[in-house]
This record gives sequence, structure tokens and C-alpha cells, in this order.
Amino acid sequence: MSAPASASAARLVRARARVEGTVQGVGFRPYVYRLATALSLDGFVLNDSHGVEIEVQGAEDAVARFLRALPSQAPPLARIERVSTEPRPLEAPAGFEIRESPAGGAREAPVSPDTPTCGDCLAELSDPADRRFRYPFINCTNCGPRFTIARGIPYDRPLTTMAGFTMCERCRAEYEDPADRRFHAQPNACPDCGPTLRLLQGSDTPLAASTGAPDAVAAAAAALRAGAIVAVKGIGGFHLACRADDEAAVATLRARKHREDKPFALMTADLEAARELVQLGEGELALLASPARPIVLAQRLPAAPVAASVAPRSREFGVMLAYSPLHHLLLADAATALVMTSGNVSDEPIAYEDADALARLRTIADLFLVHDRPIETRTDDSVARVAAGRPMLLRRSRGHVPASIELTPAAPVPLLACGAELKSTFCLARGRRAWVSHHIGDLKNHETLSSFAEGIEHFERLFGTEPAIVVHDMHPDYLSTRYALEREGVQAIAVQHHHAHLAACLAEHGERGAAVAAIYDGSGFGCDGTVWGGELLVGGLRDFERAGHLRAVRLPGGDAAVLEPWRLACAWLLEAAEGETQPPLPRTLAGSVDAERWETIARLACSELAPACTSVGRLFDALAALCGLRSRITYEGQAAIELEGAIDPSERGAYAIEVAAPEGSLELDPRGAIRAALRELDAGTDLGAIAARFHAGLANATADACERLARARGLELVVLSGGVFQNRTLLALTLAALERAGLRALVPERLPPGDGGISFGQAAVAAARLSERQA
Repeated sequence: MSAPASASAARLVRARARVEGTVQGVGFRPYVYRLATALSLDGFVLNDSHGVEIEVQGAEDAVARFLRALPSQAPPLARIERVSTEPRPLEAPAGFEIRESPAGGAREAPVSPDTPTCGDCLAELSDPADRRFRYPFINCTNCGPRFTIARGIPYDRPLTTMAGFTMCERCRAEYEDPADRRFHAQPNACPDCGPTLRLLQGSDTPLAASTGAPDAVAAAAAALRAGAIVAVKGIGGFHLACRADDEAAVATLRARKHREDKPFALMTADLEAARELVQLGEGELALLASPARPIVLAQRLPAAPVAASVAPRSREFGVMLAYSPLHHLLLADAATALVMTSGNVSDEPIAYEDADALARLRTIADLFLVHDRPIETRTDDSVARVAAGRPMLLRRSRGHVPASIELTPAAPVPLLACGAELKSTFCLARGRRAWVSHHIGDLKNHETLSSFAEGIEHFERLFGTEPAIVVHDMHPDYLSTRYALEREGVQAIAVQHHHAHLAACLAEHGERGAAVAAIYDGSGFGCDGTVWGGELLVGGLRDFERAGHLRAVRLPGGDAAVLEPWRLACAWLLEAAEGETQPPLPRTLAGSVDAERWETIARLACSELAPACTSVGRLFDALAALCGLRSRITYEGQAAIELEGAIDPSERGAYAIEVAAPEGSLELDPRGAIRAALRELDAGTDLGAIAARFHAGLANATADACERLARARGLELVVLSGGVFQNRTLLALTLAALERAGLRALVPERLPPGDGGISFGQAAVAAARLSERQA
């Protein structure tokens, strides 16, 4: 006997599911289509400005199974933040379809970051029988360019830089076949219909045909093997490449690029090739193979076949794996590791347009490997390392951007945070979403400022957000501050530099309460108008109190002292001299500093003409100079990096750094450590021991000061941030000491501890203040 019609109808249901997160451009709609059709469900799926909208109709148990499986079986590149469901009235059965994306609405759906070539595409790339054999632009729904080609949301082909390429019949058939992994892959293309590659010599004349090489990649690889420097147009801009084991080529690249000492990044074909260059623990292996494919800093192997000029005076190499089809082909053909450094002249933004690259890089590159797929947004490689047993981002860019970071409390009105000056980023925020930009660079010239402004315009357009609030650093001379104050029709909010560091770490971890913080960096404009940089803070997202700091010392020559650390050595020796007004020139500096200039700087360091400074970064510079490691630097942080690199890991001693409380505020006083280091240098103590004892002493003093403040304020949470905490040794020792004290410590994880995280911290402070006003 059959069931009554009413009972049969009751078993049919329809439901709507709203999926938010990174669900566009990652094969999510094809996944939904296959899941729904496998369960014999009717309905549709579409991208919209919020994410993905789904309606399914069918047997009640099948709909329930669909909703359970939806988040758990999602594609590997998807990042689901939330799924909300609601019942819908039944409709006439019409099968299941992928619908066109509707226009309009506030744009909230995160665009996926660019993703490395997947295993399936790599197999096709190397298969002579495949129609995409050696095609440098192979991709599918599981891999390929995303953010760097996106011009708008929703992420559909007409809103990407692939809009100018019409798919051929075979590519269109793949795109429309639900069983194909290229089903609705927006950058889908092949040699018959997609972008093409050319090898140029500073003109529009292709060279591959005249070299006897089968294609442009093979010709470029042959030139690299012969010692040439090749500008390679990648995913987010141009790289400058040469053989990593060719000293003449690397030295030539360094001279032409005007990059005196800063290490070059290396690219290898795979993990096995990387193992021949650096020591790789589990953490480094995980970073190298992660979807972001960052440059990973790791201990160099003594026998690594790498030219000395790649990373002079450094114990580390920065290594990344090939992540695009073009890189895979180039590395395979070159059959050696390659230097793969940013395509720019030092301090300028990377080139990402062909004409600009040909103009700006013509005095550096011998050849140009270019293609006709436009890059919408220039994006540098991300940089990471393992520190204290955990991954740490030093530069957040390709592979991470534009993934949003949740902002709590939410921004009640749209806002733009303009960041700092060095390692600049900006942050656009609306509601609970904060989009921190790709790495822009140091805002010290017109070219980088233009890149900064262009990036802001692109994010505002991409996410359909017009900020009502603009947040900026307190420093009046930062170009980011000037940009903020010149925006019309907005309210400006100033946030102190080190408070932004504290807030960025708290907000990243979802902490809304107060914490003690040690914020150590190079410099930041203090509330009292002096140069801060070694700060002990107590506070939260909305406000803070300066509860202590490193003992202040004069900064003789201002910014000149940053470039010439011997000036800091002079100032600290004067501070530690216990009454002497003219400390003698140390023997470690005698060969690099003129005695008369030393006396002049000593006099200046006694004068109020030199600004007061509490910077821990400058303290590291001073000790590096005092130890004879670096009297002058050519890139930011160089002296401190080399001091850490000199550490003897077997040393267990520590210099005493006093934690005093003059006038109620804590002060870290390193004068005794400076005197001890000078005595041991004069006694011939090994430099590795001195460097190790200094790091241990600073870590002990930092933990001691944080513990005192935490106990006095009834707090158990400590934040460690600022660029100085990129130092693995200092971070690990400080964390260990805080753990012994029973305190919980937070460090930045999704954002850099340096100034690359400042913009997010500014956004968090502004959101907290605005939310409180509206409460």
C-alpha cells in the first residue's frame, strides 16, 4: 500500500545555504554542483558579492546529508568562515545548475590568494602527449593566479585580466563540464587561446627563434646557464634571475641592481633541491611546501653550491620553491638553483608592466622573458622563517593577500589604516573584515608612494568600500601620514606606533582585554615627541599606558646614526662611561672610523641637538658596531642580523641588564652589559660568546620587567612584538623565561611582528574606539 500523497510531499524540502569565506576562485561552485547532483538534488549555486549562495531541493535526508558534507568536503583552497542555512518554499524540479553571478551589493567575498601549480597540472605540463605540454599558463580550479589578476568581485572571468582571451572550443568544453577539474576555472586557457610568452632583448623582437631553442623558456634557460641575467615576468611582477652558483653573474647582478649586501632569494625546482642548500626541519619543510610558497629563511649548508655573493656574511639563505608553471619549466631547463630576486632597482617598487620593466630594468637584465597576461596588482614574494618552534611571517604578500583577518570589535564604519613608513602596508576594514594589503615597501620616494596610493584605490574598488575614517601614525613626516591627512571628506584618527604593534597582536588572536607588552623595534614617534623603540606597555585595543622603556641614549646625527651604527656605539659607550666625556675609540672600530670624527660624534652625543632615543634596535646596532661586525649598514636591520648570526649556540652565560624603577616607571639599563662586552672584547673573548650573552641578558631583563608589570596589574597575558622580535634567539629566550614565570605570551603569527602589521593594529585601535563611542 503506497504512502499518502501528503506524507510523500512532506519528505521533500528546500533549503538555502549562505557560505562565507574564501570560496570564490577555488573550485567551490563545481564542488557544490557535483555534491548536489550526486545526491539527486535540484537547485542552483552562484557567486555573489558576499560569497556563495546555494539552494537545494530534494528528499529530506539527502538535503541533510548535503548540508553536513558541504563544509567538511570542501576543495583544498577553500577557507570557510561560516555557513548559515534557512528553509525555502518548494519549487518545480528543474535539475541543478551553476547560475551567473548577480551584479551589485556590498562586496564582502574574499578573493583567493594566488596559489601554486597543483600536482595534476604539473603532470600535464611535463607530458608530451598532453595538449598543454610545456604551456607556461596551465591552471585549474585547484591552482593558478587569483588576486593578481582580479579586477573585481565576484571572481568571474570578465572581472579578471583574462577577459581579453576568448576560450577555444576545447577549453570552453572543459569549463562547462562538471566532471572536469577545469569546470568554471576562470583563468582556463591553452596554447591555442591563452597568453603567450616571448624572450626579448630590450625590444619587441622575440629571440627564441634565432637561438635554436624549442621555445622561449628553453632559450631563457640556456642564457641563464651561460651566465646571463634574465628579467622574468611572474605571477605578481618581475624577478631578476641568474645562476645561483655563478659568482660572476651574481656579482654582476648585485652591482647593476645597486644592492651591496642584502641577501638574494633563491628558487629551487623542488624540496630535494632545497635540501642541498639549507638545513630543513619540519617547520621549514611545512613553510616551503605551504600554499603560500614563501621565501623561507633557513641555515645554509657549508657545502651548498651557491656563489659567495648571494648572501655575504649571512648564515642563512632565503629559499623558495617554484610555484608557477613558468618557474617549473625554467628551473627544469636550467637544471640548477637560480637567484630569483625582486625586479627593481633597490628601494623602488617591483616592475609588473612590460613597458615599465623594459624601461627600468634595461640596465640590469640582459634578456626579458615576458608574457601578455596583464598583472592587475604587483605583489612581492612573502618571506617567512621558523622562530621559537613556530612559523613567523616577515613579509606578508603573495600567497597570503588578500585573505581577510577578522576584526573584533567590528569596525562600525568603513575605515582605511595607512600603516607606517618602513615595510609599508595599508588595511581596509569594513565590519568584521580587515583586508591587509600586500607588501608595498619603504615609503621614502615618489615611486613607492604612487604604488601605495594605487594599491589603496584597487582595494577600495575590489571590495566596494569607501572609507569614512582614515587612521595614521602619529609621526608627522611619514608619507603615509601625509597621505591620510590629505584625504578629503574623512575623519582622521592618529594611533601611536607601538600601541599599533600591541593592538595588532591582540586583535589577530581575538583578545579584547588588557596585556603587558614588550614592543621592540627601530623607532617610532613617541607621545612625548621623542624617539621610542624599546617600550614596555600596559593596555588593550582602545588605549595604553607607557609603563617602562629602555634607558634613553642620544642619537647623534639622527637618521645618519641608523646608517652608521658606530655612532650608536659611541653614544652608548659615552652613556656607560661613568663620568667620562670622551670615550676612547675602541680597537674594533679603529680601522673603519676616523678618530677625529669619533671625537666630533662624542661631543654631539652630549648635546641636546641629538634626539633622545629608547630604541632596542639601535642598541643592537651599537653592540654590533662595538664588536667590529658592522660600522655602516646598507639595508635596514643588517647590523642586528649579523650580530645574531655571530652567536655561539653553546654559550649559556648572560650579561646583567638592570631593571630599575626610577620615578615609578620601569627602565631597562644595559650600561653594565655594554661595559662587560667591552671588557671581554679587550680580553679577547670569542665574539660568539659575547653575542650570546648579550641576547640572553636582554631576554632575561625583558621577561623580568614583564613579570613585574603583570603581577602589579593583575594580568597574565604578555605580548611580544616589533621588528626586533624577528630575532629568533631573543624571541625563544624571552618566551622560555616568560613560561617559567607562569605567564601566557602572544606573538604575531598571521602578520609580521615588524611594521608590516602596523596597519592592522591601527585599524583595530580605531574600531575599538569607534565602537565604544557608539555603545
